[in-house]
Amino acid sequence: MKEKATAFISEFLKMEAAGGILLMFAAALAVISANIPGVNHLYEGILHLYPLVWIPGIQEIGLNLSLHHLVNDGLMAIFFFLVGLELKREILEGELSDSQNIMLPVVGAIGGMLIPALIYTALNTGDAMAMRGWAVPTATDIAFALGVLTLLGSGVPNSLKVFLTSLAIFDDLGAVLIIAFFYTSEIFTVPLAGVAGCVVVLAVLNRMQVSAKAPYLLVGAIMWFATLKSGVHATIAGVLLAMFIPLSSKKNPEISPLKSLEHSLHTVVAYFILPVFAFANSGLNLKGVGMDQVLHPVPLGIALGLVAGKQLGVFGLCFLALKLKIAQLPKEITRGHLYGASLLCGIGFTMSLFIGGLAFQGGEKVFDERIGIILGSLISGAAGYAVLKMVTKKGLAGKDLA
Repeated sequence: MKEKATAFISEFLKMEAAGGILLMFAAALAVISANIPGVNHLYEGILHLYPLVWIPGIQEIGLNLSLHHLVNDGLMAIFFFLVGLELKREILEGELSDSQNIMLPVVGAIGGMLIPALIYTALNTGDAMAMRGWAVPTATDIAFALGVLTLLGSGVPNSLKVFLTSLAIFDDLGAVLIIAFFYTSEIFTVPLAGVAGCVVVLAVLNRMQVSAKAPYLLVGAIMWFATLKSGVHATIAGVLLAMFIPLSSKKNPEISPLKSLEHSLHTVVAYFILPVFAFANSGLNLKGVGMDQVLHPVPLGIALGLVAGKQLGVFGLCFLALKLKIAQLPKEITRGHLYGASLLCGIGFTMSLFIGGLAFQGGEKVFDERIGIILGSLISGAAGYAVLKMVTKKGLAGKDLA
């Protein structure tokens, strides 16, 4: 059983790392497309297409979404569904089933959200519009981070990859809560009641130990639509659905609906959904971008939050937890590894873009938050790579903190 779990984790890490490299290409292609005359208009035009308009009745039910909205509200719901599946599996039987392994990534995730938010807030206090983006630098992009780790080769301990993945899962859970509580502006009670009804049906299916995936996915699709119309962001439906997918089948314990879905979705998410999201949201037009735009409190606060806030929050709180002996350092991980990983947590990219889109949608702004996201993520990735390369190749890790 342990060998199967290890093989599953290894396959997951390889896929996430490869997906991170693909993400880099997708983001670069988006920036290039947004800055080539003629091509930039095509790029924007594609994102504003309404591909469902030909379906009869689609406008009447209010589902006539642009391609950009389909990516952010639809495809990203599938991404969060996968995050929920990963979290449930890890807690029930994975690395996080052992309470000793939970504390350090939890503490790191809390610090990695709290300190960046404080840095951003300090720079933007008093500006109501700017303060919408306080949560943008709190995110970590695990695909990008693991992609950087892959570039370092086999010298990186597998336990470091597991720690970083666990931290990012808790970080994503924090993002879900932030979206639900802080980026829901207006609630519509009838659709929300529909969401509650779907949750009851899912709970009954789980209680009856139904192992077929189709009923869960059908109810999940209805719940996604109800969530979309309720005012709560539609991606929350993905996490809710994941919580009710059974880990094992009553008739055949060897069959796991959860693991089967997780395995199938990894490929789709890593090689399609996240690259498409990156391409749809990274098209930053650099025309006229100068130091005034870079040093605007919003992009500056995001960049500083990702670069300085993440390393201070993740490494600082982990250091404190280890000194107070409320957490333990995983085997093979040293001070240098932990610090390098804390830097990589500053790669906010995908999730930062997602939260930034929610924070500033529909508002008139004189800044572009993507400048801070891209700069902060690039600096964090480069710094994390440099530190970990030094640690793994020159043996300058220092003593363990435990």
